[in-house]
Amino acid sequence: MKQRLIFALFLLVYCTTLHAQKHMIPNPITGGYFADPTIVKDKGRYFIYATIDPWGANELAVLETTDFIKFNRHHINWPTKRACTSKTSLDEMVWAPSVVKGRDSRFYMYVAVGGEVWGGVSSTPLGPWKNLKKDNSPMVKSTDYPKVHNIDPDCFIDTDGSAYLYWGSGYNWINGHCMAVKLKSDMVSFDGVPKDITTPHFFEGAHMVKRNQTYYLMFSEGKAIDASYQVGYAKGRSPLGPFTENKHRVILNTSADSTVIGPGHHTTFLNKGQRYILYHRIFPQKESFVLRQLCLDSLNFDVNGDIKKVSTKGVKKV
Repeated sequence: MKQRLIFALFLLVYCTTLHAQKHMIPNPITGGYFADPTIVKDKGRYFIYATIDPWGANELAVLETTDFIKFNRHHINWPTKRACTSKTSLDEMVWAPSVVKGRDSRFYMYVAVGGEVWGGVSSTPLGPWKNLKKDNSPMVKSTDYPKVHNIDPDCFIDTDGSAYLYWGSGYNWINGHCMAVKLKSDMVSFDGVPKDITTPHFFEGAHMVKRNQTYYLMFSEGKAIDASYQVGYAKGRSPLGPFTENKHRVILNTSADSTVIGPGHHTTFLNKGQRYILYHRIFPQKESFVLRQLCLDSLNFDVNGDIKKVSTKGVKKV
């Protein structure tokens, strides 16, 4: 009798676990090596745009999904290394896009190519895309802010419809800077002079979130090539700051058992009232370059408005 009871309990736990697994989206969410994701939803479909590893390619990866389990990969006409090269461009490839849906229902992309920030626009997530500037030049040249590595753009649209652009990193893994500016209604012209809103631990990968009148400047810190890479944040009362870090700063980092290494450069999105965080983590390897994988988790807040630690365990079906 006792053995039957133990077996029944084992069977119950096994079935419960199996049922839970069937309703979970595991990490990484897809095969392949991608980094620096952004995401936009259109007509029930999600479109993820990401850097192609190792260290970028001549184009972006675009992954379409409805459930974060099955993905279709697409190729878009812009940006490309060829189309986004200026007289001031560096050798860097196509990196770290940010895509948003504007008030006019068009899609706007901000992306780093050659160490410069470029802006694009399209009527659909898959294009055709074109440069926002008629002269096909970058929005931010590599030489515009000499102390800033002008990469990792992020566009944030506030609840009043105002749009803001954030970007910046450092060189040689030190002295990261975060630049910020309000955009005019054309989504490409600067409404004022860009300002440096860098906080003590900011290095790169800015991402803005607003909740209950509080602005969260989220960012990546550490080195993108090792386990020190992690996600932190600072809070402010305005999209242009100032922003203050606190003891709850780090919300996503390398796990104690090293099953998750160097998570960072993320984006977030809302679905049915729940906010999610889409990020990359390092795939362990011995080569001299970094391969990264896309992961998805829920993003939650405590009663004080601080962001809770991310579980890294994956999420139930979105």
